[in-house]
Amino acid sequence: MALLALAPLAALASEVDGHRFSVWWGVPFAGVLLSIAVLPMLAPALWHHHYGKITAAWALAFFVPFGLVFGWASAGQGLVHALLAEYLPFVILLTALFTVAGGIYIRGNLRGSPALNAGILAVGAVLASFMGTTGASMLLIRPLIRANDNRRHVAHVVVFFIFIVSNAGGSLTPLGDPPLFLGFLKGVTFFWTVGHIFPETLFLVGVLLVLFFALDSWYFRQPGELGRTDPTPDSPAPALGFDGKINFVLLLAIVGLVLLSGVWRSPVQWDVAGTPVELPGLVRDAGLVAVTLVSLAVTPRRVHQDNQFGWGPMQEVAKLFAGIFLTIIPVIAMLRAGVDGPFGPIVAAVTGADGQPIPAMYFWASGALSSVLDNAPTYLVFFNTAGGDAATLMTTHAATLAAISAGSVFMGANTYIGNAPNLMVKAIAEDRGVKMPGFFGYMAWSCGILLPLFAVITFLWLR
Repeated sequence: MALLALAPLAALASEVDGHRFSVWWGVPFAGVLLSIAVLPMLAPALWHHHYGKITAAWALAFFVPFGLVFGWASAGQGLVHALLAEYLPFVILLTALFTVAGGIYIRGNLRGSPALNAGILAVGAVLASFMGTTGASMLLIRPLIRANDNRRHVAHVVVFFIFIVSNAGGSLTPLGDPPLFLGFLKGVTFFWTVGHIFPETLFLVGVLLVLFFALDSWYFRQPGELGRTDPTPDSPAPALGFDGKINFVLLLAIVGLVLLSGVWRSPVQWDVAGTPVELPGLVRDAGLVAVTLVSLAVTPRRVHQDNQFGWGPMQEVAKLFAGIFLTIIPVIAMLRAGVDGPFGPIVAAVTGADGQPIPAMYFWASGALSSVLDNAPTYLVFFNTAGGDAATLMTTHAATLAAISAGSVFMGANTYIGNAPNLMVKAIAEDRGVKMPGFFGYMAWSCGILLPLFAVITFLWLR
């Protein structure tokens, strides 16, 4: 749900003619990705202190040539559009979720046993489809890390949390993940997704939970696994309780504001340097800012202290995605150019010789691109490639729409940048002292575990 406000990104990309770009315009975006992937390993001190400057340099590497080639007026309009219609709504929504979830402290004698860890992952998978993958991730990642803070091996717990809670769990309703909400706005009925990819979701989440339980049980039995001093030892407190309960109400308010902005239609809008600022979006963002301030005001200071609440992870995500959102513009535009654009072979690969869509190819194409691009506009690209008519896609080409939906949501777990909560969960874990795998190290986990499961899903449901 964290990228729900970013549907205008596709609109901007559609205004920029992708036929006018060459693949070289994608270099700054690739540079951002490679910086995130490589520099933390090769130059950790440099990256830690200057990742914002490095990301800004790649953004300028796109923006300056764009201004020189297409004119500074167009570049300025693009920058304003990216700021008002994409980046600010994203940061405002993510900040609200981060703040509200950080104001809820789950207390009690939480011990990081395999059963408890698997239980938290299962609960998170259910919550993700109703409060969004970001909301569920921000609510549960802190207590999960705290429950395991006396264990030597914790990274695998966070990795599976990203697989299950931050991605796969959000596949059943439009509230779960941005692509499904965009489909809802395009005419896909609210419960269509749960009716058509529930078996795939159940299979994926179920197998991941079983694999996690087996792996975590193996780690748990290793000598010295519980050798660390427990920073949060057991207390006489009840087995489970919540502090900062008012934030549950505020969490519902966030969901309501986002949903309202998607279904409310208003003719009232303002033009800012060529960017339309619509009343529903403005009300949503103002409401989210108000929710954030209310949460900070009413949450007891002790709750934030118990949660070790800090702004470091939010700052990291905000800076990195600022560069991603700007440099991704030509990439999305080239995709939307279709079979005649620079990425024509990718678009053409999803259609058979008879002109009919190939569900399996749609699943892998939408998933592969969602692994490194914003999955919301990627979903729209393939939704439109498949015809763009919701009524036809829900019936005649239901298998194709299911493939696009599943690929866009499931494969966001393939990389740290595939979905917004992935990077935030990683940042929070590292802020708590968990030694997370690097970009390619994480991909070793995802490729080794997820890709075989996606192959099985293709064989069973998408042939």
